Amino acid sequence: MFNFKFRIMKKIKYTIFGSLLLLGVLTSCTKDDLDLKPISSTYEEEFYKTDKDILGLVLGVYDGLQAIPMREFTLTEMRSDNATSRIHEGEYQQLETFNVDPTNSVSAGYYTANYNVIFRANTVLAHIDVMKDAAKKVNYIAEAKFSRALAYFNLVRAYGEVPLVDKLVTPTETTYFVKKPVADVYALIEADFTGAIAGLPSRTSTTFGRATKGAAQGLLAKVYLTQFKYSEALPLLTSLINDTSSNKYSLQTLSPPTLEAYKSVFYTEANNEILFAIPFVNDSRFESQDFSIQMTIAGNALNYATANLRTFLTVNSTTDLRFTTNLLTTVGATSTSYGQNNKFTKNSIVAAQAGNDWIVLRMADVLLLYVEAVMGTGTSTNDAAAIAAYDKVRNRSFVAPVVSTSITKTMLLDQRRVEFAFENQRLYDLIRFGIANTVLSAYSNTFTTTKDLLLPLPQSEINSSKGLLVQNPLY
Repeated sequence: MFNFKFRIMKKIKYTIFGSLLLLGVLTSCTKDDLDLKPISSTYEEEFYKTDKDILGLVLGVYDGLQAIPMREFTLTEMRSDNATSRIHEGEYQQLETFNVDPTNSVSAGYYTANYNVIFRANTVLAHIDVMKDAAKKVNYIAEAKFSRALAYFNLVRAYGEVPLVDKLVTPTETTYFVKKPVADVYALIEADFTGAIAGLPSRTSTTFGRATKGAAQGLLAKVYLTQFKYSEALPLLTSLINDTSSNKYSLQTLSPPTLEAYKSVFYTEANNEILFAIPFVNDSRFESQDFSIQMTIAGNALNYATANLRTFLTVNSTTDLRFTTNLLTTVGATSTSYGQNNKFTKNSIVAAQAGNDWIVLRMADVLLLYVEAVMGTGTSTNDAAAIAAYDKVRNRSFVAPVVSTSITKTMLLDQRRVEFAFENQRLYDLIRFGIANTVLSAYSNTFTTTKDLLLPLPQSEINSSKGLLVQNPLY
């Protein structure tokens, strides 16, 4: 966690003090948006004196978030029955075959990227008291807590017990190397998202890409569902669904249903379905992403549909309009001649500088999470509101709309699989629905039940902790 490798990421620079990540330089800027403008460098104790200085720190948190989705799909989709690589080599092969080594640099990079966000959020909170603008102070605190909660949610689902760092620490505070129980991590996540809800603005009162109250509500609901706290999740989801204000989120829809409605979720950016996304910009050296090109032959040919997913999607390929958005097909293609996902196809000029935003949470997820919360520990529901939510998502993309009479747990999971293919949901859905061991054992003869649902902690972090950080079981 503390053995971060420094690099220039976008426009933010860092320095190393001992073995800990200490902030050297952060940006400042002249307007309240996500375009970071570096102006100077100095030590942090001399720098953070004004509201603009703190804004620079807040924007640095969002900058850190951009690193998270770069290879996240290799740790989620490629560790499920959804995705594979076409190279089947090296560290990516470890991920798709559930044989991840503690020295795997892809996993280590993800671990580092999330703790980097946590560090940046803690830096905001440590220096927030210099703020003069009381309203913006509340907002910045909420943004920092939102981002810290999101990063810890990523970490606890991927690694289980992890070190819990809720403040800036020094190299001598070695207790922060020790893993904390999963319950403690979730307690911080819940507290942070709850605090964020109280301090964040509505969707229409801030810049796209910055945290909102609705995004915090939706993510907190998912946190509750991950812990099977159905009654706690339900009112948050109900509030988002029943919102009739100008700030409401809504599905991208067209009547009658067409291919463009679902496709537009991903290719019409900043649309009303998105509760939170990490923005990128086409052909920008500092504001672009390369995961789009990595998912093609021109890159490393990663995140390709498995034969299992292709078969699943093909069942309704003539009636489900999501098929051609999820899979890149060609005229005359057979079931074995395509596999590349089509959700994040670049439209940039420079191949490795794509501008496709990464969607963290959207309204379709809220609607299906609502069904899950209503169903609770049951295996089905005939609740009218839950059925309406389910049909709203399903019928958005089907040529022939239906009116369901009941929803089973299997139907809900299948709907989530096709709706969120390649969106890094499948593995955690299987775990949350309690069938990961069954499904993944049937899918892969290299899957080991229980152990492979968590990644190993990076060996570099264990080494730098001098034995205080203990590896996950069976690794």
